[in-house]
Amino acid sequence: MAFARRVAAVIPLVGAVTTAAALTGAAFLTVAHAGCDEAGRFVRTGETIQFVGGCVNGADLPAAPTAEADNVDRFGSKKP
Repeated sequence: MAFARRVAAVIPLVGAVTTAAALTGAAFLTVAHAGCDEAGRFVRTGETIQFVGGCVNGADLPAAPTAEADNVDRFGSKKP
């Protein structure tokens, strides 16, 4: 009876470790087969840091939303 309790207590742990290993393997395979020739790098230029290279072109990304600076406080909510 004690052996059955020990086995029943270990089953969730084995399941969790197996799931974690499977998700880690899936993540590595996804990154390995992403199809990007150049991974890109961060370059410091003066006071700023820019991402140079990579698979994503900045022109392909949507523009950031703009707001009127007079009507918005520093937390992004509109002033009354």
